[in-house]
Amino acid sequence: MCICPSPVVEEGSGPMAAPFVSRPCAKLYKLEQYLYKINRFYLSIYPPQISQAGRISGRASRRCRRESLPIRMPTKRGISMPFSKIFLGAGTALILASSAAYAETELTVYTSIEAVDLDRYKETFEKAHPDIKINWVRDSTGVMTAKLLAEKDNPQADVVWGVAATSLLLLKSEGMLEPYSPKNVEALDPRFVDGDKPPSWVGMDAYVAALCYNTVEAGKLGLPPPTSWKDLTKPEYKGHVVMPNPNSSGTGFLDVSAWLQTFGEEEAWSFMDALHENIAAYTHSGSKPCKMAASGETVIGVSFEFPGAKAKTSGAPIDIIFPSEGSGWEAEATAIIAGTANLEAAKTLVDWSISKEANEMYNVGYAVVAYPGVAKPIENLPDDVADKMIKNDFEWAANNRARILKEWQKRYDAKSEPKS
Repeated sequence: MCICPSPVVEEGSGPMAAPFVSRPCAKLYKLEQYLYKINRFYLSIYPPQISQAGRISGRASRRCRRESLPIRMPTKRGISMPFSKIFLGAGTALILASSAAYAETELTVYTSIEAVDLDRYKETFEKAHPDIKINWVRDSTGVMTAKLLAEKDNPQADVVWGVAATSLLLLKSEGMLEPYSPKNVEALDPRFVDGDKPPSWVGMDAYVAALCYNTVEAGKLGLPPPTSWKDLTKPEYKGHVVMPNPNSSGTGFLDVSAWLQTFGEEEAWSFMDALHENIAAYTHSGSKPCKMAASGETVIGVSFEFPGAKAKTSGAPIDIIFPSEGSGWEAEATAIIAGTANLEAAKTLVDWSISKEANEMYNVGYAVVAYPGVAKPIENLPDDVADKMIKNDFEWAANNRARILKEWQKRYDAKSEPKS
């Protein structure tokens, strides 16, 4: 179908001096309506109209350039007006600009947050910011860290959200993070904020090492509850302990780095040698050991506090034990990937990630959050979980991560579960 009018009746010419009303002009008038909608109701809300208007405008422009046809557009008063120079050029530019703006609001967000929680975060954020869409890419902490490092020269993420602070410090050392001081960052607990100004990452919440102890299975075997980390090396627990692999699990790495900081290098490796003798398996998930204890697959799961509390609330016969030497912990944190094409949208997400509203949402799954005064007690967890956290040197853990994991792999990986 011809898009441009074939002869155009000039205003005031012809026997009736009427504005033209051809079928092609109806198409162009429809284009005007689409662009009016786009302009009036914001660019990102009408992607179908943007797309259709773009197709019509493109065909009209090509046909009219090819045949050197003037284009005139009817107005509300029925008077034709010059169109090709004013409307097609401006309209096409508007379409291209609006399409680009729409694409720029899509954020690729890498995360290690538990998959069951992602929908509620996405829904809440997008409701407050309808011009930004989150596209999640999720994996465990170790896998996600390796993926980000592998993509260093060709980053695919805009934002890293809910990944261990030690991993983000590693990315920072590689020059992969965009420093940014989010709104109201001064309200956060300083332990959850990168020391640089502006910070390269900001924390959200903390997961704290704990033991999940199945009271029923332990009773059958006559195994008393352990009260310390070193209790786990006692001969009676042989084959009854499961813990996460630190190469794939952030929980596993926080355990190992905490033992090294608490006991010192030599004593810590000796402790892990003895613990290895009692380990039944190393999992690739930080929450799995606790889930295994809850279901009776093992007596003791080295995990973090919340899966245990959740399982106990659901009726599982477990106790959550915080060892007497203190518990390692890791901050889940947020950062912007350097070079993102969607910087302003990324900043908006980081601003929201440290807000009081977001921290209240984190508290559903974490006893310790970055925003002071927000956390409410969680059923089956003590009120003083934060007091059980060791003084954690994130910088040291990040700087020594590769060395620690290489040594751990060499000594203990033989008992790791197969990767699915």
